[in-house]
Amino acid sequence: MTGVLADEPLWLVGAGSMAGEYARVLSELGQSFAVVGRSKESAATFEEISGVPVYSGGLRSALSATDSPETAIVAVGVDQLAIVASALVEAGVRRVLVEKPAGLNSREIQALQLTANQMGSEVLVAYNRRFYASVTTARRIIEEDGGATSCTFEVGEYSEKISELDYPESVKASWFLANTSHVLDLVINLIGAPAELAPYTSGSLSWHPAAAQFTGSGLTEFGIPFSYHGDWEAPGRWGLELCTSRRRLVLRPLEELQMIVPGTEGAKSVDIDDRLDQEFKPGLYRLAKAFLEGDDHLLCPIGEQVRNCRIYDQIAGYRDSAESIFDSRAL
Repeated sequence: MTGVLADEPLWLVGAGSMAGEYARVLSELGQSFAVVGRSKESAATFEEISGVPVYSGGLRSALSATDSPETAIVAVGVDQLAIVASALVEAGVRRVLVEKPAGLNSREIQALQLTANQMGSEVLVAYNRRFYASVTTARRIIEEDGGATSCTFEVGEYSEKISELDYPESVKASWFLANTSHVLDLVINLIGAPAELAPYTSGSLSWHPAAAQFTGSGLTEFGIPFSYHGDWEAPGRWGLELCTSRRRLVLRPLEELQMIVPGTEGAKSVDIDDRLDQEFKPGLYRLAKAFLEGDDHLLCPIGEQVRNCRIYDQIAGYRDSAESIFDSRAL
């Protein structure tokens, strides 16, 4: 247990690759923090790569060893997110940023919201694509044009690669929530949540039994029509197209922005200032900075995530049968 906990205003819980990305950003921002991990092996690797010491006794031990901090960032595995965030809230942490999607399934996320409400703590979900330079520029253009008029998006995934990942089967089985929800969250953030939704699913995969094909359409709360498509048995990737009365914006991949205007042939690249997205994990610098400064207007509150999970469950074909795996092993 080499890390130092006392008097640190911020804990970074987790010692994996995502925690390493946060550590780089926090160090660049000049933010003092302590890292809490579980295993000595992951702690040693983290320390070697980042140069930051890790308290490797686990969260339960850390909370017993000293007073809890005011603020924490949770960057652990998907199957541990909700239990770790809940433990921090129950220990008195007032403000928590938890990696997306904040839980393994909608039940866990709802339970986390309940705990946060009972303890009077703020819990925010880290969807870094809201903070991409490409998205920031697209958002500005949409506002200049008077708002979006329609939207279509793709929710494809690289299924062969995912099937080979060394992740728990429970995480793969909830992959639409665990990972693909990035696209849905971005759409909702840009044009509003669906008020009407007609989702259709078909097929299944050995690692994602709920469905393999996803199609549908609807209207958002602002009356903006949208449609989507994804086929996890065929090649595909994420993509998003937004129309305004003056142009079509294309984010494919999401880190890049192209634009089509009337009277032109094909899409042309839009210049964006993506220096921070090149230096750090895209979107993470702006996300962490906003969280530290209390600028939450682009962050996802846990209550919003609970609402959005109902949408994700419908589109993914998830039924209310996923069992929560809340237990103490994550601590």
